[in-house]
Amino acid sequence: MLRKIDLENWNRAEHFRFFSDFEEPFYGIVADVECTRAYQLAKELNISFFALTLYKALMAANQIEEFRYRVVGEEQQVVVFDKIHASPTIGREDHTFGFAFVEYCDNIETFISQLNKESVKVRNSGGICLTDFTMRQDVIHFSSIPWISFTGLSHARSFRFKDSIPKISFGKIKKQKGILQLPVSVHVHHGLVDGFHVAQFLERFQQFID
Repeated sequence: MLRKIDLENWNRAEHFRFFSDFEEPFYGIVADVECTRAYQLAKELNISFFALTLYKALMAANQIEEFRYRVVGEEQQVVVFDKIHASPTIGREDHTFGFAFVEYCDNIETFISQLNKESVKVRNSGGICLTDFTMRQDVIHFSSIPWISFTGLSHARSFRFKDSIPKISFGKIKKQKGILQLPVSVHVHHGLVDGFHVAQFLERFQQFID
């Protein structure tokens, strides 16, 4: 379900129009999120740390309305979805990857079961795996770069196509004085999401993985 935003009575209308005229309306922020307890818990429960962080990040994003805003259609209508889902990249043994779609739900075991099924499907296929599901608007694009503890990140983008979907990436965990830190990159459309809202997301994400 989605709801149209009345631009004439929206307090972000001028911000949206201003940044939508940019060739690149996206900006990115990278922050370290403390993940010591979450990493230990994933090991104890024998579940994927990526699956755990993916679920918790999606939980956090669903609680921040600005992360559920999208720009749709030829008229560039701003809408807000009731719920958003995950479209993560899944790596293969040949070092290629494909896109997957995992529906958000309130039960983490159900979510991880969906993710595992999608992962098997992508790993047994080839190519990018673009489908009607992975190309949906009510998703967040997730990826993991577990080989690099990055401090900055940019994304490949085609400016011919209007895009408003947030992109969240996880990096390689680093250890400092016994504390595990997970680099998290968040790229968002500035017409829809400000730094304040990214900070809200990161704070909520930190709470959830604690």
